[in-house]
Amino acid sequence: MGNVISSNLGYPRLGEKREWKHALEDYWSHKISQEEFVKRTKEVRLSNLKKQQELGIELIPVGDFSYYDHVLDTSFMFGVIPKRFQAKNEAHDQLDTYFSIARGTKQAIASEMTKWFNTNYHYIVPELEDFAPHLVENRPLKYYLEAKEELGIEGKPVLVGPITFLKLAKTYKEDEPESETSTCSCGHAHVLETAKCDARILQDLVDKFLPLYKQVLRELEDSGVEYVQLDEPILVTEYDQAELAVIKSTYQELQEAAPKLKIILQTYFESLTHYQEIVALPVAGIGLDFVHDFGENLAALSQYGFPKDKILAAGVIDGRNVWRSNLHAQQKLVKSIVEYAPEVELILQPSNSLLHVPVTKKNEPQLDSILLNGLSFADEKLNEIVLLTQSVQHTAPTNSLLDESKRAVDQLNQSEHRNHPEVQKELRDLKNLKNERHSIYNKRIQKQHKNLALPLLPTTTIGSFPQTQIVRQTRASWKKQEISNHEYEEFIQREIKRWIQIQEELELDVLVHGEFERTDMVEYFGQKLSGFVPTLYGWVQSYGSRAVRPPLVYGDVSFVEPITVKETVYAQSLTEKPVKGMLTAPITIINWSFVRDDIPKADVANQIGLALRKEVNHLEKAGIHIIQVDEPALREGLPLKKKRWAKYLKDAVYSFKLTTTGVKDETQIHTHMCYAEFEDIMETIRDLDADVISIETSRSQGEIIASFEEFHYDKEIGLGVYDIHSPRVPEVSEIKQNIKRALKVIPENQFWINPDCGLKTRKEEETIAALRKMVQATKEIRQEYEEKSQK
Repeated sequence: MGNVISSNLGYPRLGEKREWKHALEDYWSHKISQEEFVKRTKEVRLSNLKKQQELGIELIPVGDFSYYDHVLDTSFMFGVIPKRFQAKNEAHDQLDTYFSIARGTKQAIASEMTKWFNTNYHYIVPELEDFAPHLVENRPLKYYLEAKEELGIEGKPVLVGPITFLKLAKTYKEDEPESETSTCSCGHAHVLETAKCDARILQDLVDKFLPLYKQVLRELEDSGVEYVQLDEPILVTEYDQAELAVIKSTYQELQEAAPKLKIILQTYFESLTHYQEIVALPVAGIGLDFVHDFGENLAALSQYGFPKDKILAAGVIDGRNVWRSNLHAQQKLVKSIVEYAPEVELILQPSNSLLHVPVTKKNEPQLDSILLNGLSFADEKLNEIVLLTQSVQHTAPTNSLLDESKRAVDQLNQSEHRNHPEVQKELRDLKNLKNERHSIYNKRIQKQHKNLALPLLPTTTIGSFPQTQIVRQTRASWKKQEISNHEYEEFIQREIKRWIQIQEELELDVLVHGEFERTDMVEYFGQKLSGFVPTLYGWVQSYGSRAVRPPLVYGDVSFVEPITVKETVYAQSLTEKPVKGMLTAPITIINWSFVRDDIPKADVANQIGLALRKEVNHLEKAGIHIIQVDEPALREGLPLKKKRWAKYLKDAVYSFKLTTTGVKDETQIHTHMCYAEFEDIMETIRDLDADVISIETSRSQGEIIASFEEFHYDKEIGLGVYDIHSPRVPEVSEIKQNIKRALKVIPENQFWINPDCGLKTRKEEETIAALRKMVQATKEIRQEYEEKSQK
């Protein structure tokens, strides 16, 4: 066989103790200068590179680091700045312009943010509106030279490939002034078309951007770069022959532009679509995911082979989950790959960028020893890559270390954590459990209307309120046992009482307790259910500086005691208005956790559903008449290939209804979902049978409304009327416009008014100001309906 070397595709940006996040937020809050921000983030970046070097990785990625998002980096590198931010950029404050695109300003809304394929990472959608792309800076070259000069690392520059970048972008045009869907008051144009669905559009965009990609690659080649990684995960999704022709011509031109450069066309998250055609592209190497490919990449390799003149970059260690690999099993996988491609030069690497896992498990000594021994975070995964590479190269004795990995995995799988007899009996007995509401929607909604007596266009929020510094500090003091449980509970009650009073003053119709006791909507439930365990430093980036700490679903899941009842009932005791109970649904818990990989995810979801069903019943018995069970991550977990959709969606609906169908007709079930292309799953949304659903829509400028024009939805719904991911406070007129746009396709007696999402990350003053304007906009529209009814 050919040479075998170790590689990495990307490293977590956050830092072991979130040093990157803290620097970012300090800069935004004007606590540090731009110079200090650049200095601190450089320290994190170089530390990440040095660590990979010391771990023994031979091909170290450079340019994977970002100040916010790698897709936004690509846009900015090519001068793709939305028109509404260009005036600011002309003032030469490029870094602040960069952040404005991601976060918005008082004058302009942020660019749309959506999920990176089927992960919980969010990227900033490129807007190709009246653009003339040009190379602002060769960003990959900048970071290649930095790594070489500062650390002596001959790095592998990383760049989002042209096909992925352009198929994820959106093209815009200004509507005519008289159009009913004209540009909104903040100057954001409406979507005309996306490059995803039309080879002609894709080719037109490639023609504009290809010269820039060529220039980047030529400059890298001229500077002595040997390898470059072009990330093209879009190639594992579905695309037609016309788009394939564009892909072939694009890579032919890139190869001709820099013939001495070893371009690794990197795919991940699924099996390669059009395997034979893609592996034949004129590049030096192809990166394939052999972990999340459902065995299809290996099958294609077995059936069709692999070009002898190309490098095969094999993703053989799971880059999306935290469980230790049985290296004997992975060694067999590598041997199979070698058997099917015996003469090929081989690179061993994670299945995808390690952006999606925490940095290191060395900071988790509090964990059960069997569990800790069965974990592998980013640093440990790189160790696994090095060990596998050495075992294939026969350059070091590795047998005992491979044996150790197998023992660790076996011990965890055979432990009592994963063999709970009562939970497993409940799963077997599911066939005897009714999984439908007592009455159909049309009957129960009448009882709910009578019971709740809400006004037209009821107003509410999604659940959380700002987690201020005092909230975080008090929680930290409680965790450190610096204050007692009683003192902490009294503090939480004071916050709940204060925000119930604020909500009543704002005249919201359905209130929430604010979730001040929760660090995170998934982590909190992980702390309360058996089979979960939290980490201390298991942080991963969700978007921008937003870091989450996914719990580990390491064993069988079961209900222990009421989770949310105390706080919800206390809040309800303070007001005559209804207070919503707030839970997180099974699929979101799974998609936002690190889930055990020894049994099917559907079984884990049903275990969680059974546990949460008991919580829902406790809330109902305690007098809570509205219970919101959020599924914001349902769409993001949709498999990338449609042939796998049906089973995933069927399992998702089942686990949601397992949670929600044990209540009386009078109890109103709500749910919430985040940014997504909901037209793909409208039937699934209906099948959830929630009485009310709220959906994030504002950043996409109400694109989802088109889905409701084509699909008759007969239940109640709230389409988020302003964006909470930006500090910008919207104007009343803007909110009214968003409401009226939705009311063109959704009857007013089915429509709820709410922000896009929870308000946890916002500041208190901007939250109150925005909600006040939301309520004012609602009052004005109610008045308009009242005047119409009197005519």
